Amino acid sequence: MAEVLTDKVIVITGAAEGIGYAIADSFLEKNPKAVIILDINEKLGAESAQTLNSKYGGNKAVYIKCDVTTDLEAVSKEIFDRYKTVDVLVNNAGITDEKLVRKTVALNVTAVLEWTFKFWGHMRKDKGGNGGTIINVSSICGYRRDQFLPVYKATKHAIMGFTRTIGHTFNYDLTGVRVVALCPGFTKTSLASKDRITVDPAIIRHYINYMKNTCPWQNPDSVGKAAAEVYEKGASGTAWEIEGGKPIVEVP
Repeated sequence: MAEVLTDKVIVITGAAEGIGYAIADSFLEKNPKAVIILDINEKLGAESAQTLNSKYGGNKAVYIKCDVTTDLEAVSKEIFDRYKTVDVLVNNAGITDEKLVRKTVALNVTAVLEWTFKFWGHMRKDKGGNGGTIINVSSICGYRRDQFLPVYKATKHAIMGFTRTIGHTFNYDLTGVRVVALCPGFTKTSLASKDRITVDPAIIRHYINYMKNTCPWQNPDSVGKAAAEVYEKGASGTAWEIEGGKPIVEVP
């Protein structure tokens, strides 16, 4: 039976703009109880929540300022105290910067693992929870091979391995918590801007040409809709590609 988002409490990291915002928008169409937007950008986060509440009513979009690398304990406690039960976590916050190796790993890997374990523990049926779903936003870079973005690719490969392991049917049967991966292709967000992606100067021209002439692009809205579809039908431990705005495809 398909899962539904109706009356669910949903937490989305990095949701003030781009893919995270699109996921929040798409999920709010399904009439959840609340969508909690976590983002380090306080001005943009507050504006995003206000925009979504104007669109959907009910003040269901709630913004909480959060740095996912430092604020896990305080923010998760605030959320658990207020809502008691969280049904869905989307680990979306991330960065692309080949020169900032430690920061990229901290945001794209360490934070995802820590937030997953915290909410996995909260949701576990065998520990008194109600079950739930965790969606980790990886990338097509999590399983494809080419000559670009080795640091970013390393982090997204890590998320694929982590998600498929903690989401394995053995762990799902034990805990009642689904863990799935969403793997967007090139998406028109600030993260994908050539000004935000630092690569070796010797190959930057080749990378820009690759992005312009080889990659099928999509809008964030396509990824938001894909996230809702993955929530509705994705089995634990699976990964799903959304590229060029085409229908989602399970990654082998």
